[in-house]
Amino acid sequence: MSTFATPPGGLPPQTHLTTNGAPARFTQAYAVLPRATMTDIVSSLLPLWEGTRLWVLARPLSGFAETFSQYVVEVAAGGGSQRPEEDPRAEAVLFVTTGTLTLTLDGSDHELTPGGYAYLPAGASWRLRNDGGATATFHWVRKAYEEVEGVAAPEALVTHESAVEAVAMPGTDGAWRTQRFVDPTDLRHDMHVNIVTFEPGGAITFPETHVMEHGLYVLEGKAVYLLNEDWVEVGAGDFLWLRAFCPQACYAGGPGRFRYLLYKDVNRHARLRW
Repeated sequence: MSTFATPPGGLPPQTHLTTNGAPARFTQAYAVLPRATMTDIVSSLLPLWEGTRLWVLARPLSGFAETFSQYVVEVAAGGGSQRPEEDPRAEAVLFVTTGTLTLTLDGSDHELTPGGYAYLPAGASWRLRNDGGATATFHWVRKAYEEVEGVAAPEALVTHESAVEAVAMPGTDGAWRTQRFVDPTDLRHDMHVNIVTFEPGGAITFPETHVMEHGLYVLEGKAVYLLNEDWVEVGAGDFLWLRAFCPQACYAGGPGRFRYLLYKDVNRHARLRW
């Protein structure tokens, strides 16, 4: 059974030095928000949610994320929302990391446990509630869906990571694997949220440089990541944002596997004006 990192919350003691641990980085090409930055003091609240707080990891912003927002949401027992999404253009992926949540989608209930995954198309009717006795935590990735005339919108999907095969990348003998929750050739989708796994010593052995923007949350393990010109050590609970065309590579440091939840925008023309 997988165990996933979550924000620590709390507040460091006054004896803690600002130089303790890996520093946060915010550059034109990438950003790194270490787990230690996700304390009580930087959490946020949302209207129409009860017993809930969240950490905003990425949002559309000049010089930062352009295509998506990503939250880590913490829902206390009895908390949740009857109207979670007010933007009819917003599609979403939910990925549960702790606890149990009840997703009501088009009138049907789905129990989401750690590793539970839901794709919610723009305009979907959904509610989310924590009916359990313990706090639950989930990732909420949001994107404005880009319609294409003649291409139908994708339908909702509820599944679990254990039901999705991890496919080895070519020539890696399984040291680098990807769990794709939707078919990458399904052009109805304009974003993918996958889980990427590296065994200890596994690597991306060339600097990937491509048009896709990335949000990357480390679920477990540690690695050294190439971000533009810098090698940065990252570990469970850290978040990385990578701008389009930011060179990237990594080496998994062990002793356990290195896994992350990966967002990317796909399958659409580049915008020629904003």
